Amino acid sequence: MIKFRDYQKEIIDKSLSILLKHRFVYLAMEVRTGKTFTSLGIAQALFLKNVLFITKKKAISSIEKDYQDLAPKFKLIVINYKSLHKAPSLKWDMVICDEAHSLGAFPKPNGRAKSVKNLIQEHNPYVILLSGTPTPESYSQLYHQVYGIQSNPFRSYKNFYRFSDKHVRVVEKKINGIHIRDYSRGQESILDELKPYTLTFSQKQAGFKTVINEKILSVPMQESTYKLASKLKKDLVVQGEEEVILADTPVKLMMKLHQIYSGSVKFESGNSMMLDTNKGVFIKKYFDGKKIGIFYKFKEELNILKEVFGEKLTTELSVFKDTDKNIALQILSGREGISLKQADCLVYFNIDFSATSYWQSRDRMTTKNRTNNKVYWVFAEKGIEYKIYKAVVKKKDYTVKHFKRDLLTL
Repeated sequence: MIKFRDYQKEIIDKSLSILLKHRFVYLAMEVRTGKTFTSLGIAQALFLKNVLFITKKKAISSIEKDYQDLAPKFKLIVINYKSLHKAPSLKWDMVICDEAHSLGAFPKPNGRAKSVKNLIQEHNPYVILLSGTPTPESYSQLYHQVYGIQSNPFRSYKNFYRFSDKHVRVVEKKINGIHIRDYSRGQESILDELKPYTLTFSQKQAGFKTVINEKILSVPMQESTYKLASKLKKDLVVQGEEEVILADTPVKLMMKLHQIYSGSVKFESGNSMMLDTNKGVFIKKYFDGKKIGIFYKFKEELNILKEVFGEKLTTELSVFKDTDKNIALQILSGREGISLKQADCLVYFNIDFSATSYWQSRDRMTTKNRTNNKVYWVFAEKGIEYKIYKAVVKKKDYTVKHFKRDLLTL
């Protein structure tokens, strides 16, 4: 049986006080500090009967293992957000929402937040929200994370728009001739309101001494790749015998060039195609003899990696943990809720536009006892990736505004 660390015991005790008073607590614990195990410890201390743990699909097996190691008396059902409607018809005494920031769409709630709200309002359970990054983009993201909880501090507001009147500095913008309202400037008063319900804990507080060392590796792509990118930039359309690459808006051009420079493209029909395996071949040769975790962005990039690595590649965490195979994960699905501690290093086949993806995914190898994480970024020579990198390391998403500025130098 796994024992709780001293700091986890302290968090459990503090959480119990908050839960008994408010019926919900937000554990803002950084990755690898054990927020999953800690939340199960809280449920154990309350002597509950039925606990529902909602997470992402790839994290289910890890959470179930923590439950088995703890061996508590309560019944635990672990389910992913997309399958929440399939949850057993039990009376839930507690609901734990992992990666709670994914509920934080605004100004309107996403489907995930609505489903969680309906579940909580039906059962009135204790609620634990878990996230290492509760507000990766804006404090405004907190409203819909908690709006279904009966005792939440924003319950007096009818909806997000009324909430924003007090807590958001709304800015009028004009985009492509259309006037819109930007609600992303949430104020610190939001954090102040949630403070009595929130416990924060960092890797530094837990005693982590991990240093992340990053290195950029530049790869020349095939001449045909550069010619295709050049033609698309010039004509905004490339017509093939059966397929068309269309880039008739700045967003489309940004996306298509991002695909092409890494060796693939998605056509107007929805079909995708491998164009260039140079990145995959480089990665296989450069990291020969090492067990690596590879992050890719576009689905067709996985086919490039499969073609190059063959049987030495898996997409399953259990296989990666138990064999010498390398693993390939899409950035958006692999950036949260999983551990790649068995990897010698992380390798990015491509980079995401999101700063959140950058900061979360590169921490997947971190453990309390690991002092050095090696992270490699594989960028195409003369490609767009380094432009994106310069934005996300400054905690800024790469946007069309950045792209329009950078297009002159691509």
